[in-house]
Amino acid sequence: MNIKFRTSLVLGLAIGLLTHLQSVAQIADSIPGKMAIAGSRPDRIILHPGENGETSIAVNWRTESAVTESFLELAPATPGPEFQKDVRKFSASTSKFTTEKEDEPILNFNNHAVKVDQLTPGAMYMYRVGKPGLWSEWFQIQMPDSKAGFSILYYGDAQTNILSQWSRVYRESHLKSGRVDVTLHAGDLINRHNSDLEWGEWFKGGAFLHSSIPTIMTPGNHEFRDVKITEHWRAQFNLPSNGPIGVAELQETAYEVNYADVKLISLDTEQIDESNEMLEIQKAWLRDILTNNPKKWTFVFIHYPVYATKAERTNVKLLADFRPIFEEFGVDMVLQGHDHAYARGQANTIAGSDKLDYDKGPVYVVSVAGPKMYDVNKQEWMVRSAFNTQLFQTIRINGDELVYESYMGTGELYDSFVMTKKKGGNKIVNKIPSTPERTGSRND
Repeated sequence: MNIKFRTSLVLGLAIGLLTHLQSVAQIADSIPGKMAIAGSRPDRIILHPGENGETSIAVNWRTESAVTESFLELAPATPGPEFQKDVRKFSASTSKFTTEKEDEPILNFNNHAVKVDQLTPGAMYMYRVGKPGLWSEWFQIQMPDSKAGFSILYYGDAQTNILSQWSRVYRESHLKSGRVDVTLHAGDLINRHNSDLEWGEWFKGGAFLHSSIPTIMTPGNHEFRDVKITEHWRAQFNLPSNGPIGVAELQETAYEVNYADVKLISLDTEQIDESNEMLEIQKAWLRDILTNNPKKWTFVFIHYPVYATKAERTNVKLLADFRPIFEEFGVDMVLQGHDHAYARGQANTIAGSDKLDYDKGPVYVVSVAGPKMYDVNKQEWMVRSAFNTQLFQTIRINGDELVYESYMGTGELYDSFVMTKKKGGNKIVNKIPSTPERTGSRND
């Protein structure tokens, strides 16, 4: 091979590679904010609670595939920079990841994960991830102490127009609520299960908030294809693995997070709906963890609703198999998504009857944070409902009292109640504002 030919070949290959990289970059640039090619510095940093939410954390982040070693540094927070004298360093586990969405560029990058335990309830810490010369910024986090109070920010589906329209609701919720102990997502975070573009939107929409407030999520049907969860789920999240023992399909989708006074339980309703085997496994697991449950407050968060905003969308399997367990063990609230509308109310089976008591039992909520909307049909179980409304919910607990507030995307209060722990059943006092109920349908 002569020198002129070799030079031409090398130049041709270089131009081809440059053209490919430019093409990928142009695709990324043509959809602003949706996708960033992974670099050497960490991005998509997300903080989760550990299995014990008051003493442990789990962090996940992404880099380009060339970065095979990464770390987390942690220190007690201080008013000034002196915290740097007391830093502990943790090595991350690293896994390779390749995007597989057919109409998007194929990208390769690495995901890194660290879990830290034996932290102090109520204490404030700072952490950063990366490695020397390539560190993220420092994030300041507050460990929960549920004996002193506990707070949740809860969201229904984001799903579509994630960066352009969901992000404003997510950001407004944090501006309105201030620091909370955990954020909770009821599934369908994105629309197309393996779309890295959409996952990129979700991470960009939440920005540093994902890194600063512990986040948990249950999967929705849009995180699945053919009853198989997106590979993004376990790669980019670092959720508890304390669900049904030995069931790989439910790892990080059915799990619990425990605090001194609070238990949060995720059930994988897509697999409940599609597989009787997974239904029975989760049913037995739920009954097991609720038996002798010492927690004062118990919440279940799921995607498919037990009670839906339209009667024909009610999930018969959840109604028949899981509602009796919720009632038997006194679950306080069931937080749901999927229906792209809002409804809140109670329902409890009357012994020896096929009728329901709408003043007792768990409080069921259906909510939506993104802009995709469905109709609402008013039903007897509903105390308050809304059509064509993006919302977020705060739940604040102080001892035996729970204050629930649902806000519209603009930050205006739409629904509220106070729940008090009482022997023989919770007492609820509605605090609904004078804002007119936003009912209707797409045909109005």
